[in-house]
Amino acid sequence: MAKYTNASPWVQTSQNKLYLEIWEPIPIPAESDDYEYVIQASYNYRPDLLAYDLYGNPKLWWVFAQRNADIIFDPIYDFKAGTIIKLPKKSKLLSALGLG
Repeated sequence: MAKYTNASPWVQTSQNKLYLEIWEPIPIPAESDDYEYVIQASYNYRPDLLAYDLYGNPKLWWVFAQRNADIIFDPIYDFKAGTIIKLPKKSKLLSALGLG
């Protein structure tokens, strides 16, 4: 059975001996101090690079899609230059995930 870290989008999903159960999303609630970010061309289709630059961990790529579910339907192909997304502050995100 796989062991997922707190940075994984599957950490809260139950698993049996063969497979993961139905995905349990990790809530990334909107906060009053979230900020808007315009995706730059250097991050086009690369949420992992932005996650590394902002949060120090490329495995947090899923946070952008989770926090902006009304804008980003496909976490890779909807992550394109010029798209405006909301981002949680690093300290609050890492604290909520138990990473900092």
